[in-house]
Amino acid sequence: MPGKFMPRNILLIQRDPCEAERVKNALMHAKNDSFHVDWVRTQSQALKLLEDHGNRACNAVDGIDAVLVDLYLVDSEGIDTFDQLFSIVPQIPILILVDSANEQIAQLAVTRGAQDYLLKGRLDDYLLPKALRNMIERTAIANALFVEKERAEVTLNSIGDAVMSVDEMLVVTYLNPMAETLTGWLLAEAVGRPVGDMFHVIDAGTRAPALNAMALAIRQNRTVGLTPNCLLIRRDGFETAIEDSAAPIHDRHGRVTGAVMVFHDVGTARALSNRMAFLAQHDSLTGLPNRMLFNDRLTQAIAMAHRHDMRLAVLFLDIDGFKGVNDSSGHAVGDRLLQSVAARLLACVRGSDTVSRQGGDEFVILLCEIAHAADAAVAAVKMLGTLNQPHLIGETDIRISASIGIVTYPRDGTRSDSLIKNADTAMYRAKECGRNNYQFFHDLSGDWGQDPEQDKFLVH
Repeated sequence: MPGKFMPRNILLIQRDPCEAERVKNALMHAKNDSFHVDWVRTQSQALKLLEDHGNRACNAVDGIDAVLVDLYLVDSEGIDTFDQLFSIVPQIPILILVDSANEQIAQLAVTRGAQDYLLKGRLDDYLLPKALRNMIERTAIANALFVEKERAEVTLNSIGDAVMSVDEMLVVTYLNPMAETLTGWLLAEAVGRPVGDMFHVIDAGTRAPALNAMALAIRQNRTVGLTPNCLLIRRDGFETAIEDSAAPIHDRHGRVTGAVMVFHDVGTARALSNRMAFLAQHDSLTGLPNRMLFNDRLTQAIAMAHRHDMRLAVLFLDIDGFKGVNDSSGHAVGDRLLQSVAARLLACVRGSDTVSRQGGDEFVILLCEIAHAADAAVAAVKMLGTLNQPHLIGETDIRISASIGIVTYPRDGTRSDSLIKNADTAMYRAKECGRNNYQFFHDLSGDWGQDPEQDKFLVH
């Protein structure tokens, strides 16, 4: 979380000087971050700038945190504008600026690798900085996961246990050096072959073929151990007694995409798999569920609420003035404060509820199975009260407040994305109402605040 001496560097590609000035003004007046904007008017200028940066930094663009681009320039139009940029800097997050008439082109760009898009009419000093901040942080998380994956592969290549993986069709995708030794097949020879061609396991007593543990793991979507007393027949006919375990591999949506098998050291493989799964679904600073895991839980909660005709609530919480803590006390103190906030929020909810960190100083809370919308107001008051109490960081008491936006299902939305968006909007309204309060969202005649059921719980 950069402070005022560490601005985020943004490349703005916009042919209209007036539009460019609007963007720069919105970023200059951002309340929770600071930005430095380099503006160019044409695609050719942008590509030259990016290529020059890349050449100086050994093919890694140096010093540019994000790109803001209008797809309709003097020398390039439409999706070609994005495709050319993405081919040069696929590692830098790109935010599309578009008018409503060309929104479908922006959506197409998102499917091709753009992080997100914003309508030009929404370029204010809250939404634009927030969109940039969130996508830069998402990219940082993805990069960290990639590094973790690379480290995991190095680990798998160096450990003394054999590791093999297959896809859902039981075609070999990976062997580590020990697996090459035990099977007699080199990685280059084995990849792309059916696992049955190179992995022969028999029962030592009966000499009958053993059950294929990886096939069972994929079919039953569970960890499967090899039958005891089994032999692996190497490519040259040499037999080795083995113990192994196979586990399914999932994509981020929970679908089985293959299986991994570990010879001998099952514990090592399971620990590595669990660590990777945890990192993919939790915030590394607070240990709370991250955006992906929260969205999954909210989707499941909505389905349950719909099935049983129940209500739930989503609270979007933002710490007031958190940037000032970072600037005055340093990021280490800011991080410890976020950990303290996370612990207090967890103490305010039930075990069936979910507290997640969305990034920066934003938290989103899912309250399952509420009887009335007023229950969410009671929870919000409790959270505001506990966060108002001093946070002892080192030897310093830090006092903070928070602003909370509240939505309820099904009144304020029936999909996870609309509920979170509306809760965010209500939180922004709470900021405008003086901070250290909560606001309900509803779209009836454009009014703000609570309906009569919640009026007595309003906090100002």
